[in-house]
Amino acid sequence: MLDGWEWIIIGVVAIVIIMWGPAKIPEFAKALGRARGEFTKAQKEFTDAATATESTTTTTNATVTAPKPAPAIKTKDEMLLETAQRLGIPTDGKTRERISEEISLKVKLLSSE
Repeated sequence: MLDGWEWIIIGVVAIVIIMWGPAKIPEFAKALGRARGEFTKAQKEFTDAATATESTTTTTNATVTAPKPAPAIKTKDEMLLETAQRLGIPTDGKTRERISEEISLKVKLLSSE
């Protein structure tokens, strides 16, 4: 006798056949297989990267080296202000849009020289 889950699976398969027709089922199965393969590949790469990171943080003398501090991530505004300062553009009292425009103009002038 069939249980509840088996009836649900049979119902889903029947609905799929009715909605897409028998010709689309192999294409759907192929796409599903590719997606599963990509997922498995990404999972393996993640596991390999985690293992490699773990092995580089320990040494054979059983001492653990401290990881290097990650570089500070700059916000878009900080990068914009830093670029303006490097190009010698004053930024006091200006909007982001105005600073961006001045950076674009300065770069065009420098590239035309």
